[in-house]
Amino acid sequence: MKIVNFINGKWTSTDDLQMIPVVNPANGEQLAMVPLSTKKHVDDAVAAAKKAQKQWALVPAPKRADFLYEIGFKLKEKKEYLAQILTKEMGKVIEEARGEVQEGIDMALYMAGEGRRLFGETTPSELADKFAMSVRAPIGVVGLITPWNFPIAIATWKSFPAIVAGNTFVWKPSIETPLMAYEMAKIFEEVGLPNGVANIVFGTGPTVGTAMVEHPDVKVISFTGSNATGSKVAELGGKHLKKVSLEMGGKNAVIVMDDANLQLAVEGIIWSAFGTAGQRCTACSRVIVHKDVKAELEERLVSALSDITIGDGLDPDVNVGPVINKAALEKINHYVQIGKKEGATLLAGGKVLTTPPFDKGFYFEPTIFTNVKNDMIIAQEEIFGPVVSIIEVSSLEEAIEVNNSVKFGLSSSIFSQDVNKIFKAQRDLDTGIVYVNAGTTGAEIHLPFGGTKGTGNGHRDSGQAALDVYTEWKSIYVDYSGKLQRAQIDT
Repeated sequence: MKIVNFINGKWTSTDDLQMIPVVNPANGEQLAMVPLSTKKHVDDAVAAAKKAQKQWALVPAPKRADFLYEIGFKLKEKKEYLAQILTKEMGKVIEEARGEVQEGIDMALYMAGEGRRLFGETTPSELADKFAMSVRAPIGVVGLITPWNFPIAIATWKSFPAIVAGNTFVWKPSIETPLMAYEMAKIFEEVGLPNGVANIVFGTGPTVGTAMVEHPDVKVISFTGSNATGSKVAELGGKHLKKVSLEMGGKNAVIVMDDANLQLAVEGIIWSAFGTAGQRCTACSRVIVHKDVKAELEERLVSALSDITIGDGLDPDVNVGPVINKAALEKINHYVQIGKKEGATLLAGGKVLTTPPFDKGFYFEPTIFTNVKNDMIIAQEEIFGPVVSIIEVSSLEEAIEVNNSVKFGLSSSIFSQDVNKIFKAQRDLDTGIVYVNAGTTGAEIHLPFGGTKGTGNGHRDSGQAALDVYTEWKSIYVDYSGKLQRAQIDT
Protein backbone atom coordinates (compact mmCIF):
# COMPACT_ATOMS: atom_id res chain seq x y z
CA MET A 1 0.00 0.00 0.00
CA LYS A 2 1.30 3.45 -0.94
CA ILE A 3 0.09 6.46 1.05
CA VAL A 4 -0.31 9.78 -0.80
CA ASN A 5 -0.93 13.37 0.26
CA PHE A 6 -4.44 14.81 0.47
CA ILE A 7 -4.46 18.37 -0.88
CA ASN A 8 -7.45 20.45 -1.95
CA GLY A 9 -9.76 17.45 -1.75
CA LYS A 10 -7.58 15.35 -4.06
CA TRP A 11 -5.13 12.48 -3.64
CA THR A 12 -1.92 13.83 -5.11
CA SER A 13 0.76 11.88 -6.93
CA THR A 14 3.94 11.14 -5.02
CA ASP A 15 5.65 9.08 -7.70
CA ASP A 16 8.68 11.36 -7.71
CA LEU A 17 9.19 11.24 -3.94
CA GLN A 18 11.30 9.05 -1.70
CA MET A 19 9.11 6.55 0.16
CA ILE A 20 9.88 4.88 3.48
CA PRO A 21 8.21 1.88 5.10
CA VAL A 22 5.62 1.98 7.86
CA VAL A 23 6.33 -0.93 10.18
CA ASN A 24 4.22 -2.77 12.75
CA PRO A 25 6.28 -2.42 15.96
CA ALA A 26 4.88 -5.71 17.28
CA ASN A 27 6.38 -7.92 14.58
CA GLY A 28 8.30 -5.85 12.02
CA GLU A 29 5.69 -6.39 9.30
CA GLN A 30 5.63 -3.69 6.62
CA LEU A 31 2.20 -2.07 6.52
CA ALA A 32 2.62 0.64 3.90
CA MET A 33 4.97 3.10 2.27
CA VAL A 34 4.77 6.79 3.19
CA PRO A 35 6.18 9.69 1.15
CA LEU A 36 8.76 12.18 2.33
CA SER A 37 7.09 15.30 0.96
CA THR A 38 8.85 18.57 0.16
CA LYS A 39 8.33 22.26 0.78
CA LYS A 40 6.47 22.47 -2.53
CA HIS A 41 3.79 20.12 -1.24
CA VAL A 42 3.39 22.31 1.84
CA ASP A 43 3.12 25.38 -0.37
CA ASP A 44 0.43 23.68 -2.45
CA ALA A 45 -1.51 22.64 0.64
CA VAL A 46 -1.33 26.08 2.22
CA ALA A 47 -2.43 27.71 -1.04
CA ALA A 48 -5.45 25.39 -1.17
CA ALA A 49 -6.27 26.05 2.48
CA LYS A 50 -5.95 29.80 2.06
CA LYS A 51 -8.21 29.82 -0.99
CA ALA A 52 -10.86 27.72 0.77
CA GLN A 53 -10.79 29.57 4.08
CA LYS A 54 -12.57 32.78 3.10
CA GLN A 55 -15.56 30.89 1.77
CA TRP A 56 -15.51 28.39 4.63
CA ALA A 57 -15.61 31.20 7.19
CA LEU A 58 -18.82 32.48 5.57
CA VAL A 59 -20.56 29.14 6.11
CA PRO A 60 -22.72 29.53 9.25
CA ALA A 61 -21.08 27.84 12.23
CA PRO A 62 -23.99 25.40 12.78
CA LYS A 63 -23.57 24.28 9.16
CA ARG A 64 -19.84 23.83 9.65
CA ALA A 65 -20.71 21.79 12.72
CA ASP A 66 -22.91 19.49 10.65
CA PHE A 67 -19.75 18.18 8.97
CA LEU A 68 -18.31 17.33 12.39
CA TYR A 69 -21.44 15.39 13.28
CA GLU A 70 -21.05 13.41 10.07
CA ILE A 71 -17.36 12.82 10.78
CA GLY A 72 -18.24 11.61 14.26
CA PHE A 73 -20.82 9.18 12.88
CA LYS A 74 -18.28 7.87 10.35
CA LEU A 75 -15.71 7.35 13.10
CA LYS A 76 -18.32 5.44 15.10
CA GLU A 77 -19.23 3.33 12.09
CA LYS A 78 -15.56 2.48 11.47
CA LYS A 79 -14.48 2.24 15.09
CA GLU A 80 -13.32 -1.39 15.11
CA TYR A 81 -11.71 -1.12 11.67
CA LEU A 82 -9.75 1.97 12.72
CA ALA A 83 -8.78 0.48 16.08
CA GLN A 84 -7.28 -2.55 14.35
CA ILE A 85 -5.19 -0.33 12.06
CA LEU A 86 -4.16 1.87 14.98
CA THR A 87 -2.87 -1.10 16.97
CA LYS A 88 -0.95 -2.40 13.96
CA GLU A 89 0.87 0.84 13.22
CA MET A 90 1.35 2.20 16.76
CA GLY A 91 1.42 -0.93 18.93
CA LYS A 92 -1.00 -0.04 21.74
CA VAL A 93 -3.32 -2.84 22.81
CA ILE A 94 -6.63 -3.12 21.02
CA GLU A 95 -8.70 -2.05 24.03
CA GLU A 96 -6.75 1.21 24.23
CA ALA A 97 -7.00 1.69 20.47
CA ARG A 98 -10.78 1.44 20.67
CA GLY A 99 -10.72 4.01 23.45
CA GLU A 100 -8.66 6.37 21.33
CA VAL A 101 -11.07 6.15 18.41
CA GLN A 102 -13.89 6.79 20.88
CA GLU A 103 -12.07 9.93 21.97
CA GLY A 104 -12.19 11.12 18.36
CA ILE A 105 -15.92 10.39 18.24
CA ASP A 106 -16.48 12.29 21.46
CA MET A 107 -14.47 15.26 20.23
CA ALA A 108 -16.39 15.40 16.95
CA LEU A 109 -19.75 15.51 18.71
CA TYR A 110 -18.58 17.91 21.41
CA MET A 111 -17.04 20.40 18.99
CA ALA A 112 -20.06 20.10 16.70
CA GLY A 113 -22.07 21.41 19.63
CA GLU A 114 -19.84 24.49 19.67
CA GLY A 115 -21.26 25.35 16.27
CA ARG A 116 -24.35 26.63 18.10
CA ARG A 117 -22.36 28.30 20.84
CA LEU A 118 -18.98 29.88 19.99
CA PHE A 119 -20.05 32.33 22.65
CA GLY A 120 -18.87 35.90 22.82
CA GLU A 121 -20.00 38.54 25.33
CA THR A 122 -22.37 41.47 25.38
CA THR A 123 -21.70 44.20 27.91
CA PRO A 124 -23.15 47.58 28.83
CA SER A 125 -21.48 50.59 27.28
CA GLU A 126 -20.45 53.55 29.39
CA LEU A 127 -22.20 55.79 26.87
CA ALA A 128 -25.90 56.17 26.16
CA ASP A 129 -27.39 54.63 23.01
CA LYS A 130 -24.33 52.51 22.39
CA PHE A 131 -24.05 48.71 22.20
CA ALA A 132 -20.87 46.73 22.99
CA MET A 133 -20.03 43.10 22.35
CA SER A 134 -17.19 40.71 21.56
CA VAL A 135 -17.26 37.79 19.13
CA ARG A 136 -14.90 35.00 18.11
CA ALA A 137 -13.44 35.31 14.60
CA PRO A 138 -11.51 32.62 12.68
CA ILE A 139 -7.81 33.25 12.18
CA GLY A 140 -7.20 31.67 8.77
CA VAL A 141 -4.92 28.77 7.88
CA VAL A 142 -3.83 26.56 10.78
CA GLY A 143 -0.82 24.24 10.81
CA LEU A 144 -1.18 21.04 12.84
CA ILE A 145 1.80 18.89 13.86
CA THR A 146 0.85 15.70 15.68
CA PRO A 147 2.79 12.80 17.28
CA TRP A 148 2.65 9.04 16.82
CA ASN A 149 1.42 7.96 20.24
CA PHE A 150 -2.19 9.17 19.82
CA PRO A 151 -2.53 9.46 16.04
CA ILE A 152 -6.33 9.96 16.00
CA ALA A 153 -7.12 11.53 19.36
CA ILE A 154 -4.63 14.40 19.26
CA ALA A 155 -5.42 15.13 15.61
CA THR A 156 -9.11 15.50 16.47
CA TRP A 157 -8.32 17.71 19.48
CA LYS A 158 -6.71 20.13 17.05
CA SER A 159 -8.54 19.84 13.75
CA PHE A 160 -12.15 19.79 14.98
CA PRO A 161 -12.10 23.11 16.89
CA ALA A 162 -10.22 24.64 13.96
CA ILE A 163 -12.95 23.48 11.56
CA VAL A 164 -15.94 24.61 13.61
CA ALA A 165 -14.34 28.01 14.23
CA GLY A 166 -14.12 28.68 10.47
CA ASN A 167 -10.44 27.93 9.82
CA THR A 168 -8.86 25.59 7.30
CA PHE A 169 -5.82 23.49 8.11
CA VAL A 170 -2.70 21.74 6.89
CA TRP A 171 -1.81 18.70 8.96
CA LYS A 172 1.57 16.97 9.25
CA PRO A 173 1.09 13.64 11.02
CA SER A 174 4.00 11.58 12.31
CA ILE A 175 5.63 9.43 9.63
CA GLU A 176 5.58 6.60 12.20
CA THR A 177 1.76 6.49 12.13
CA PRO A 178 0.52 7.86 8.80
CA LEU A 179 -2.22 5.27 8.28
CA MET A 180 -4.58 6.91 10.75
CA ALA A 181 -4.18 10.27 9.01
CA TYR A 182 -4.80 8.56 5.67
CA GLU A 183 -8.01 7.04 7.05
CA MET A 184 -9.09 10.42 8.45
CA ALA A 185 -8.57 11.98 5.01
CA LYS A 186 -10.86 9.34 3.52
CA ILE A 187 -13.50 10.25 6.08
CA PHE A 188 -13.17 13.96 5.25
CA GLU A 189 -13.70 13.02 1.63
CA GLU A 190 -16.66 10.74 2.37
CA VAL A 191 -18.59 13.39 4.32
CA GLY A 192 -18.03 15.96 1.57
CA LEU A 193 -15.91 18.42 3.51
CA PRO A 194 -15.29 21.23 1.01
CA ASN A 195 -12.04 21.05 -0.93
CA GLY A 196 -9.15 22.77 0.82
CA VAL A 197 -10.63 22.78 4.32
CA ALA A 198 -8.55 19.75 5.34
CA ASN A 199 -5.12 19.10 3.82
CA ILE A 200 -2.65 16.39 4.85
CA VAL A 201 1.04 16.39 3.93
CA PHE A 202 3.23 13.46 4.98
CA GLY A 203 6.89 13.95 5.73
CA THR A 204 9.55 14.78 8.28
CA GLY A 205 9.58 17.57 10.82
CA PRO A 206 12.73 19.27 9.51
CA THR A 207 11.25 19.49 5.99
CA VAL A 208 7.44 19.55 6.17
CA GLY A 209 7.13 20.85 9.74
CA THR A 210 9.62 23.65 9.22
CA ALA A 211 7.98 24.68 5.96
CA MET A 212 4.63 24.94 7.74
CA VAL A 213 6.00 26.99 10.63
CA GLU A 214 7.83 29.36 8.28
CA HIS A 215 5.02 29.80 5.77
CA PRO A 216 3.67 33.37 5.94
CA ASP A 217 0.09 32.26 5.25
CA VAL A 218 -0.04 29.81 8.18
CA LYS A 219 -1.24 31.95 11.05
CA VAL A 220 -1.43 29.36 13.85
CA ILE A 221 0.77 26.37 14.68
CA SER A 222 -0.52 23.72 17.07
CA PHE A 223 2.19 21.25 18.06
CA THR A 224 2.30 18.17 20.27
CA GLY A 225 5.61 16.40 20.71
CA SER A 226 8.97 16.58 22.44
CA ASN A 227 10.28 19.57 24.34
CA ALA A 228 13.34 19.83 22.10
CA THR A 229 11.23 20.10 18.95
CA GLY A 230 8.56 22.21 20.60
CA SER A 231 11.14 24.77 21.68
CA LYS A 232 12.34 25.06 18.09
CA VAL A 233 8.76 25.47 16.87
CA ALA A 234 8.17 28.22 19.45
CA GLU A 235 11.36 30.03 18.48
CA LEU A 236 10.70 29.85 14.75
CA GLY A 237 7.01 30.66 15.14
CA GLY A 238 7.79 33.63 17.35
CA LYS A 239 10.21 34.95 14.77
CA HIS A 240 7.33 34.97 12.27
CA LEU A 241 4.84 36.39 14.83
CA LYS A 242 2.57 33.34 14.71
CA LYS A 243 0.26 32.11 17.43
CA VAL A 244 1.92 28.91 18.65
CA SER A 245 0.23 26.33 20.87
CA LEU A 246 2.55 23.74 22.43
CA GLU A 247 1.80 20.53 24.34
CA MET A 248 5.00 18.74 25.21
CA GLY A 249 6.46 16.47 27.86
CA GLY A 250 5.59 15.29 31.33
CA LYS A 251 7.23 13.70 34.36
CA ASN A 252 4.02 12.79 36.06
CA ALA A 253 3.76 11.50 39.61
CA VAL A 254 1.33 9.47 41.65
CA ILE A 255 1.44 10.45 45.33
CA VAL A 256 0.50 7.64 47.71
CA MET A 257 -0.18 8.80 51.28
CA ASP A 258 -0.12 6.63 54.38
CA ASP A 259 -3.94 6.50 54.53
CA ALA A 260 -4.37 5.51 50.87
CA ASN A 261 -6.32 2.52 49.59
CA LEU A 262 -3.18 0.68 48.49
CA GLN A 263 -4.90 -1.79 46.19
CA LEU A 264 -6.58 1.07 44.34
CA ALA A 265 -3.26 2.91 44.19
CA VAL A 266 -1.54 -0.13 42.68
CA GLU A 267 -4.22 -0.44 40.01
CA GLY A 268 -3.90 3.27 39.18
CA ILE A 269 -0.10 3.10 39.00
CA ILE A 270 0.00 -0.03 36.83
CA TRP A 271 -2.54 1.39 34.39
CA SER A 272 -1.05 4.84 34.06
CA ALA A 273 2.60 3.70 34.06
CA PHE A 274 2.44 0.74 31.70
CA GLY A 275 -0.60 1.41 29.51
CA THR A 276 0.52 2.31 25.96
CA ALA A 277 3.88 0.88 27.12
CA GLY A 278 4.43 4.12 29.04
CA GLN A 279 4.37 6.16 25.83
CA ARG A 280 1.92 8.81 26.98
CA CYS A 281 2.74 12.37 27.90
CA THR A 282 0.53 11.75 30.96
CA ALA A 283 2.11 8.41 31.89
CA CYS A 284 3.04 7.89 35.52
CA SER A 285 6.83 7.81 35.69
CA ARG A 286 7.23 8.64 39.40
CA VAL A 287 5.57 7.22 42.49
CA ILE A 288 5.99 9.47 45.52
CA VAL A 289 5.10 7.31 48.49
CA HIS A 290 4.87 7.88 52.25
CA LYS A 291 7.58 5.97 54.10
CA ASP A 292 5.05 4.14 56.29
CA VAL A 293 3.48 2.31 53.32
CA LYS A 294 6.42 2.15 50.93
CA ALA A 295 7.36 -1.48 51.58
CA GLU A 296 3.80 -2.76 51.27
CA LEU A 297 3.16 -0.71 48.10
CA GLU A 298 6.31 -2.10 46.49
CA GLU A 299 5.34 -5.66 47.37
CA ARG A 300 1.90 -5.16 45.85
CA LEU A 301 3.33 -3.54 42.69
CA VAL A 302 5.77 -6.38 42.07
CA SER A 303 2.96 -8.87 42.58
CA ALA A 304 0.74 -7.00 40.13
CA LEU A 305 3.45 -7.12 37.47
CA SER A 306 3.16 -10.89 37.40
CA ASP A 307 -0.34 -10.51 35.96
CA ILE A 308 0.85 -8.37 33.03
CA THR A 309 1.03 -10.03 29.62
CA ILE A 310 3.35 -8.50 27.02
CA GLY A 311 2.90 -9.01 23.31
CA ASP A 312 1.09 -8.03 20.12
CA GLY A 313 -1.66 -5.59 20.98
CA LEU A 314 -4.14 -7.34 18.69
CA ASP A 315 -4.20 -10.24 21.18
CA PRO A 316 -7.07 -9.37 23.58
CA ASP A 317 -5.19 -11.06 26.45
CA VAL A 318 -2.18 -8.74 26.11
CA ASN A 319 -1.88 -5.80 28.55
CA VAL A 320 1.29 -4.13 27.30
CA GLY A 321 2.35 -3.87 23.67
CA PRO A 322 5.63 -2.85 22.03
CA VAL A 323 7.26 0.55 22.01
CA ILE A 324 7.17 2.41 18.72
CA ASN A 325 10.59 1.62 17.21
CA LYS A 326 14.18 0.59 17.78
CA ALA A 327 15.29 4.13 18.66
CA ALA A 328 12.69 4.27 21.45
CA LEU A 329 13.84 0.89 22.72
CA GLU A 330 17.44 2.06 22.85
CA LYS A 331 16.51 5.32 24.59
CA ILE A 332 14.51 3.51 27.30
CA ASN A 333 17.34 1.02 27.86
CA HIS A 334 19.82 3.90 28.06
CA TYR A 335 17.84 5.49 30.90
CA VAL A 336 17.58 2.17 32.74
CA GLN A 337 21.38 1.85 32.64
CA ILE A 338 21.66 5.42 33.95
CA GLY A 339 19.33 4.54 36.82
CA LYS A 340 21.50 1.59 37.79
CA LYS A 341 24.67 3.72 37.70
CA GLU A 342 23.00 6.41 39.80
CA GLY A 343 22.44 3.86 42.57
CA ALA A 344 18.70 3.26 42.23
CA THR A 345 17.56 -0.28 43.07
CA LEU A 346 15.99 -2.23 40.22
CA LEU A 347 12.88 -3.75 41.77
CA ALA A 348 11.47 -5.37 38.62
CA GLY A 349 12.00 -5.55 34.86
CA GLY A 350 14.74 -3.53 33.23
CA LYS A 351 15.44 -5.55 30.11
CA VAL A 352 14.87 -5.43 26.36
CA LEU A 353 12.97 -8.55 25.33
CA THR A 354 14.80 -10.23 22.46
CA THR A 355 13.81 -13.90 22.49
CA PRO A 356 10.82 -15.30 20.54
CA PRO A 357 8.04 -14.23 20.30
CA PHE A 358 9.51 -10.76 20.95
CA ASP A 359 12.52 -10.92 18.63
CA LYS A 360 10.82 -9.31 15.61
CA GLY A 361 9.31 -6.41 17.52
CA PHE A 362 10.33 -3.69 20.00
CA TYR A 363 9.52 -4.81 23.53
CA PHE A 364 10.72 -3.59 26.91
CA GLU A 365 9.82 -5.10 30.26
CA PRO A 366 7.68 -3.00 32.61
CA THR A 367 10.32 -1.64 34.96
CA ILE A 368 10.27 -0.34 38.54
CA PHE A 369 13.16 1.38 40.32
CA THR A 370 13.08 2.00 44.06
CA ASN A 371 15.29 3.98 46.46
CA VAL A 372 15.32 6.74 43.86
CA LYS A 373 16.57 10.15 44.97
CA ASN A 374 14.75 13.17 43.67
CA ASP A 375 17.85 14.64 42.01
CA MET A 376 18.59 11.51 39.96
CA ILE A 377 18.31 11.80 36.19
CA ILE A 378 15.66 9.06 36.06
CA ALA A 379 13.56 11.12 38.50
CA GLN A 380 13.86 14.34 36.50
CA GLU A 381 13.93 13.54 32.78
CA GLU A 382 11.12 12.16 30.63
CA ILE A 383 11.88 8.57 29.59
CA PHE A 384 8.70 7.92 27.57
CA GLY A 385 8.59 4.21 28.22
CA PRO A 386 7.43 1.66 30.80
CA VAL A 387 9.77 2.82 33.60
CA VAL A 388 8.69 4.02 37.06
CA SER A 389 10.79 5.51 39.86
CA ILE A 390 9.68 5.18 43.50
CA ILE A 391 10.64 8.10 45.75
CA GLU A 392 10.10 7.99 49.52
CA VAL A 393 8.74 10.98 51.46
CA SER A 394 7.67 11.66 55.06
CA SER A 395 4.77 14.07 54.63
CA LEU A 396 2.24 15.54 52.22
CA GLU A 397 4.22 18.76 52.08
CA GLU A 398 7.37 16.91 51.06
CA ALA A 399 5.41 14.92 48.47
CA ILE A 400 4.08 18.10 46.87
CA GLU A 401 7.57 19.64 46.90
CA VAL A 402 9.00 16.58 45.14
CA ASN A 403 6.16 16.54 42.62
CA ASN A 404 6.73 20.19 41.76
CA SER A 405 10.53 19.94 41.53
CA VAL A 406 10.64 18.78 37.89
CA LYS A 407 10.62 21.09 34.87
CA PHE A 408 7.33 19.64 33.61
CA GLY A 409 3.80 20.24 34.86
CA LEU A 410 1.28 18.12 32.97
CA SER A 411 -0.43 15.60 35.26
CA SER A 412 -0.34 14.53 38.90
CA SER A 413 -2.32 12.24 41.17
CA ILE A 414 -2.89 11.70 44.86
CA PHE A 415 -4.25 8.65 46.65
CA SER A 416 -5.62 9.52 50.07
CA GLN A 417 -8.84 9.22 52.04
CA ASP A 418 -8.26 12.47 53.94
CA VAL A 419 -10.31 15.27 52.39
CA ASN A 420 -8.03 17.92 53.91
CA LYS A 421 -4.93 16.41 52.28
CA ILE A 422 -6.78 16.08 48.99
CA PHE A 423 -7.84 19.71 48.87
CA LYS A 424 -4.37 20.94 49.83
CA ALA A 425 -2.85 18.77 47.13
CA GLN A 426 -5.17 19.83 44.34
CA ARG A 427 -4.44 23.45 45.25
CA ASP A 428 -0.66 23.14 45.53
CA LEU A 429 0.28 20.57 42.87
CA ASP A 430 1.78 22.59 40.00
CA THR A 431 0.27 20.66 37.10
CA GLY A 432 -2.43 21.40 34.55
CA ILE A 433 -4.28 18.19 35.47
CA VAL A 434 -4.80 16.70 38.95
CA TYR A 435 -6.40 13.32 39.67
CA VAL A 436 -7.68 12.17 43.04
CA ASN A 437 -7.69 8.43 43.79
CA ALA A 438 -6.93 7.65 40.14
CA GLY A 439 -3.79 7.36 38.01
CA THR A 440 -2.26 10.18 35.98
CA THR A 441 -4.18 9.37 32.78
CA GLY A 442 -7.84 9.57 31.80
CA ALA A 443 -8.49 13.09 30.52
CA GLU A 444 -11.95 13.74 29.09
CA ILE A 445 -12.49 15.86 26.00
CA HIS A 446 -14.79 18.50 27.51
CA LEU A 447 -12.11 19.80 29.91
CA PRO A 448 -8.90 21.65 28.98
CA PHE A 449 -5.85 19.46 28.37
CA GLY A 450 -2.36 20.82 28.90
CA GLY A 451 0.17 21.72 31.53
CA THR A 452 2.39 24.24 33.24
CA LYS A 453 6.10 25.03 33.07
CA GLY A 454 8.01 23.01 30.44
CA THR A 455 4.92 21.09 29.37
CA GLY A 456 3.51 23.92 27.28
CA ASN A 457 3.14 27.63 26.71
CA GLY A 458 -0.22 28.34 28.30
CA HIS A 459 -2.59 27.09 25.61
CA ARG A 460 -4.88 24.09 25.95
CA ASP A 461 -6.22 21.33 23.74
CA SER A 462 -9.76 20.01 24.29
CA GLY A 463 -12.71 21.64 25.96
CA GLN A 464 -13.98 25.09 25.20
CA ALA A 465 -10.49 26.42 25.96
CA ALA A 466 -9.26 24.90 22.68
CA LEU A 467 -11.27 27.50 20.79
CA ASP A 468 -8.95 30.18 22.12
CA VAL A 469 -6.15 28.73 19.99
CA TYR A 470 -8.15 28.88 16.76
CA THR A 471 -10.04 32.16 17.17
CA GLU A 472 -9.31 35.84 17.64
CA TRP A 473 -11.44 38.06 19.83
CA LYS A 474 -13.10 40.90 17.97
CA SER A 475 -14.72 43.75 19.93
CA ILE A 476 -17.62 45.53 18.26
CA TYR A 477 -19.19 48.87 19.24
CA VAL A 478 -22.47 50.04 17.70
CA ASP A 479 -23.37 53.67 18.40
CA TYR A 480 -26.98 54.48 17.55
CA SER A 481 -27.11 57.91 19.24
CA GLY A 482 -26.76 59.75 15.96
CA LYS A 483 -23.87 61.84 17.28
CA LEU A 484 -20.16 61.41 17.93
CA GLN A 485 -19.57 60.06 21.42
CA ARG A 486 -16.06 59.74 22.79
CA ALA A 487 -15.34 56.99 25.30
CA GLN A 488 -13.67 58.08 28.53
CA ILE A 489 -14.34 61.73 27.59
CA ASP A 490 -18.08 62.17 27.05
CA THR A 491 -19.11 60.04 30.04
